[in-house]
Amino acid sequence: MRLSRRLAPAFVVLALLTVLPYEALPHRSGRSEPRAGVKTGGRTAPGPFGSDCRVGVTGSHVVAYCHNPYPDTDHVSLHIECGHWWDVDTDTDPVEAGPAMTVRLSGRCWQDVRTAWIGHAR
Repeated sequence: MRLSRRLAPAFVVLALLTVLPYEALPHRSGRSEPRAGVKTGGRTAPGPFGSDCRVGVTGSHVVAYCHNPYPDTDHVSLHIECGHWWDVDTDTDPVEAGPAMTVRLSGRCWQDVRTAWIGHAR
């Protein structure tokens, strides 16, 4: 059976989406959508906050890109937990992600990376 020229590209895209590993797909940061500032008891609760971050692991190297779409500065830091007990876990110093700014964070383990995540602070 031959695929028609019109269906072949769609078939290739579908095949790639089902074959790509889960880590290769884009992820949300796990946070719920921020809500706008709400007035409570005479003072205004904080408005939307937090950079959107994408963390990628390739072998023993971790690279994260964080974009802050909000007017408040976000201090982001990369936390890496290594796979072996003798491998030192690392935390980067906080980096300022100002309004409409994208920052790059990186780190590594000697061998395997167990988990990597981003910390946020005002």
